[in-house]
Amino acid sequence: MDNLEVVRKFYDETVNDEWERLERHKVEFELNKRFMNRYMKPNDKVLDLGGGPGRYSLYLSEHGCDVTLADLSQKNVDFALNKAKELGFPLKGLQVDSRDLSTIEDSQFDYVLCMGPMYHLKSEKDRAKTIRECLKKLKPNGIIFVAFVSSYAFVWDYLIRNPEFILDKERKSQLYKIVDDGDFTGQGFSENFFISPKNVLPFFNQFNLETLHLLNSESFLYLREPELLEQQPEVINAWLDLAEKVCEKKELLSLAEHIMYVGKKTE
Repeated sequence: MDNLEVVRKFYDETVNDEWERLERHKVEFELNKRFMNRYMKPNDKVLDLGGGPGRYSLYLSEHGCDVTLADLSQKNVDFALNKAKELGFPLKGLQVDSRDLSTIEDSQFDYVLCMGPMYHLKSEKDRAKTIRECLKKLKPNGIIFVAFVSSYAFVWDYLIRNPEFILDKERKSQLYKIVDDGDFTGQGFSENFFISPKNVLPFFNQFNLETLHLLNSESFLYLREPELLEQQPEVINAWLDLAEKVCEKKELLSLAEHIMYVGKKTE
C-alpha cells in the first residue's frame, strides 16, 4: 500500500475521532479561528483543502462564507456534507488529492485553507506542488492558511502521555530529533511529515507570497491544555486572549504542536 493509500485509509477509519479532535484541542481551533476572523467576511469564497470532517468549513459556513471542502478521504467529505445538511449550511464538497486540483476552477477563491496535507506529504516536491495548486485557485491578493505539525509535537505528546517511550530504541531515535533540530519524516500517527519550526519560512521563499503571520497555534498553552479546558469559559477566554497576543513570538515556536503560516498571493 503506497503512502497516499495509507493516509486515505487512516482518515476513512478515524472520521469520528478526527471530528472530536478539535473538541479535545480547542486551543488550536480557537486561535486559528481568531486569525481567520481577522480577514474572512460573509460571502467570501473559501477552499478548505484537507478539511477532514469539516470543523473549519462548517464554522466558516455558519458565518456566511461560501465554502468548498476538498479532502483525500471521501468518508470525511460525506460526514461534513451530512453535518452541513443537518445544520442547513450550503457546503460543497469533493474528494481530491491535494497535488492535483485540476477539477477545481482556477482563481476563484478569496482564501485557501491547507490545514492537513502538509502533515502527510513526505517529499518537498509534493509539498511544493500542493502549495502551487492552492495558489492557482486563489484570486489575485488572495490569502492562504497553511498548517504544519511541528517536529517537537510528538516530543510533548510522549512526555505527557507515554514518558516511558524514551526507553524504546525507535521512539528514542524520534525524540532525539530535537537535538539535531531537523524535520522528521516517517511513521507518526499515520505516514507523516513533521517540520522543524526554523524551516517553515524558508520553505515559502520559493512562492510568490507575502508573509502575513507565522504562529504557534497553541501559543504557550499546549502543555497545560487539559487543565485549562476544565476552567470556566471566562477563564479559558482570558487565557486565549493572552495566548493570541504572543503566539507569533519566534521564541514560542518550539512549544508548538501545530504551526500556521498565513500569506498573501503577490503574483
